[in-house]
Amino acid sequence: MTTSFTRRAALAAGLALTLGAAVPALAQQNQVIRVGVSPGPHAEILEKVKPLLAKQGIDLKIIEFSDYVVPNQALDAGELEANSFQHKPYLDNQVKDRGFKIESVGLTVNFPIGIYSSKYKSWAEIPDGATIAIPNDPTNGGRILLLLQDKGVLKLKDGVGFKPTVADITGNPKKLKILELDAAQTPRSLTDVAAAAINTNYAVDAKIDPASAILREDAKGPYVNLIAVRTADKDKPWVKTLVDTYHTPEIKAFIAERFKGVVLAGW
Repeated sequence: MTTSFTRRAALAAGLALTLGAAVPALAQQNQVIRVGVSPGPHAEILEKVKPLLAKQGIDLKIIEFSDYVVPNQALDAGELEANSFQHKPYLDNQVKDRGFKIESVGLTVNFPIGIYSSKYKSWAEIPDGATIAIPNDPTNGGRILLLLQDKGVLKLKDGVGFKPTVADITGNPKKLKILELDAAQTPRSLTDVAAAAINTNYAVDAKIDPASAILREDAKGPYVNLIAVRTADKDKPWVKTLVDTYHTPEIKAFIAERFKGVVLAGW
């Protein structure tokens, strides 16, 4: 009896050791990665990435934010592992101004920004002295001012780079009034202004057809969006897995089919 008990005890101990070894491995296989996004296409695309990552042992948690400031704050504070909502000029400005220790690890998609109107069908109809709403952050607001300059609407100081401000306007033949608003609020301003510059993700979220823009940025330049992580995490294996999975042909095909050229794969 003693021998039988000893064998059973040994088997039980061996099983416990085996299970004990398996539990950490299982936990490692189901690593949770929290990614902050803005509503609309960024979230939709990552929903398609999610099951592909699950097959590789990563549980992707997609967390939506309604503005462009908090996702970087949350990432820098360790409340997220990554975010996917911004282009490099915006990230560079945030890092410079706020001291965030975060950086780009891979490109995602390009959202050509547009100017929309619920009152006028073309830019030519916009009257002199009209009010135009633009995002109030330096990079997206500057992006619109550069668009207006490219279309011959405004003249800006030489050498303003990618972040001109309203103070850099040197020519305004139509005497337009520029109203600066939080980017997330620009769709709501359409009833109050002649036209509003709206980032594509916010246009989609507000059920505005991006193809209805009366002025639209060309799909080029430095405004391809990106995945950002903390600098301390950039070389961790899950980062490469996340970026490589985003860059698969399956995700590129989804972007092309779902967004019909309004959102473009940027890699």
